[in-house]
Amino acid sequence: MSYGNNQVEIIKEISGVNPLKCMKCGKCSASCPSFNEMDIKPHQFVSYVVNGDIEALVQSKSLWKCLSCFACVERCPRDVKPGKLIDAARQLVVREKGKNYLLADEIPELLDPETPQQLLVSAFRRYKR
Repeated sequence: MSYGNNQVEIIKEISGVNPLKCMKCGKCSASCPSFNEMDIKPHQFVSYVVNGDIEALVQSKSLWKCLSCFACVERCPRDVKPGKLIDAARQLVVREKGKNYLLADEIPELLDPETPQQLLVSAFRRYKR
């Protein structure tokens, strides 16, 4: 699937975030407990949305390494909320699959022994609706 400007608008709509407000201070990434696990850091994630590079975002492991703890949301001085952008990109991927949840059979292949329990709890809360 090819991702473009339409998906940027969908991510902005789902998240309710204006990524153009980001001043690239890096406070979001500095507070991220998954920083070392991410190939695209929270502050970079915002730039990818601004630049419309959604294909790279949906292919990144950062999309699924984010704990949804929203430490980045709390630390952002400009109220950009990178965690909400990441969550919106996850929803975009799920919607593109034609579903609003993951099947139980799909979950084990997304997990590894290093997966933090907080991620599982956050995902459960998010996707049980």
